[in-house]
Amino acid sequence: MKTILTPVDFSGATPAVVAQAAGLAKALSAQVLLFNVVQPPVVIAEYGALLENIAEITEVGEKAATKKLAKLKQQLDEEGIPAQVACTVGTPVTVIIKQATDVKADYIVMGSHGHTAFFDLLVGSTTHGVLRRAACPVIVVPQAITHPKQKKKV
Repeated sequence: MKTILTPVDFSGATPAVVAQAAGLAKALSAQVLLFNVVQPPVVIAEYGALLENIAEITEVGEKAATKKLAKLKQQLDEEGIPAQVACTVGTPVTVIIKQATDVKADYIVMGSHGHTAFFDLLVGSTTHGVLRRAACPVIVVPQAITHPKQKKKV
């Protein structure tokens, strides 16, 4: 059975990403692996109290992600799409590529937040990093385009 790795970050793009992965899974009789990467807090100073809480903060993030993944899995189950969930801690690009390799993913379906090129240059883009390093096809679901409300003609 083919596997579609679907990294999600629970942003506004997540429903569209999951819907695209579901559609592809139906077309290919594939299973979906919903995947979340919890990033540990960035420590920029050595404060003992903060350092002691990093493990606790990360654990809370993992528990919250696991609950959200379970809800998404339930939606796929109700559509008759085989789904699994996984959550881990680390740097998103590295962990997503490793997960894709470990599960022998046939496709990766992930979202794009539509940041500017300047933002990506300064901060980097998880999607861009995965596109550059993935050994399988990557399907990028663009950020939804919202149009300003048009004025009604009187």
